[in-house]
Amino acid sequence: MDLLERYLQAVGRHLPWQRQADILAELRANLEAQREEREAELGRPLTQAETEEWIKQLGSPLQMAARYQPQQYLIGPSVFPVYWYVLRLSIFWATIIYTIVNVVLLAVNGVSMTETAAALARIPSVLFITAGWVTLVFAALEVAARQYPQRCAPLLEQAAQWQGEGLPYLDPAEEKGKKPRPYTHAVAEFIFGVLFLAWLLLVPGHPYLLMGPGEYYYASLPYRLSPVWMEFYWAVIALNTVQVVWSAVSLLNGSWQGPRRVQHLVSKALGFVPVILLVTAPNHLLFVLKNPGADEVRYGQTLYTINENTHLGLMVVLAIIAIQLVWETIRAILESSRERAMER
Repeated sequence: MDLLERYLQAVGRHLPWQRQADILAELRANLEAQREEREAELGRPLTQAETEEWIKQLGSPLQMAARYQPQQYLIGPSVFPVYWYVLRLSIFWATIIYTIVNVVLLAVNGVSMTETAAALARIPSVLFITAGWVTLVFAALEVAARQYPQRCAPLLEQAAQWQGEGLPYLDPAEEKGKKPRPYTHAVAEFIFGVLFLAWLLLVPGHPYLLMGPGEYYYASLPYRLSPVWMEFYWAVIALNTVQVVWSAVSLLNGSWQGPRRVQHLVSKALGFVPVILLVTAPNHLLFVLKNPGADEVRYGQTLYTINENTHLGLMVVLAIIAIQLVWETIRAILESSRERAMER
């Protein structure tokens, strides 16, 4: 398998199609000449390991392609891999959270075609706002990197390090082996964790961030969240704080590339706590009436149904989390046993 051809194919994905063939021909000639010079110095062909190391030194395909494009960008090639990873992660979780919140609101308010269509129509704006905030943060990082290159150099150097991941296989049948986690993913995980935690902390004072226009629907309902939801909220804050701190420590002590079995299992186990708080709410009271005296007769039975159905759904969620935790614990034990056996 020719790693250089795979590298060139990956670079080609980021080149303007009008000049792609010419640029790749020029780049191939230059890189082949570099490889021949190295082989002439050694007096032999490069080994597989030496070829891999040389390819890594060239930089990621995205960074190589950026050299052949106009240097006008909001987010430069050094920061872009982290930005792209965080953006995809943010959009994914924004979609999940928005969907869950609106399903609950529609269930409480009574599902109607008009409200369902309105909720679906708001999805693009929610994703656009999410992408805008992430882009704004990374654009600020890019500006800071240009204004203070000395202070930002360590971060940019680490972000620019490329571990050879992401090269396409010329033979589709070839299996992809396990690669160490790239530094960009570790940094992106930390940045996304900080952004998500900041967003969570803003939600109580700005419910619109969570519910969007659904905030006005919620205000018109005869129901409100019971106090147990505030306990749930602070448990989620604590869980995310632990994860952010853990990610920061991994980056600082250089353990970001190592196995994360313990961290993953601890996070899964701690994930039980917020759900258990809701499941064990007294009398399953997850929602209560805003005016019990005036609305008990009219909405009491509906409120009971909402609480029982929500409780049942949370029990299903708790069971799924438990099954996942047991399965991942067993898998971690088996993998650890396999690694110990291989070391003998």
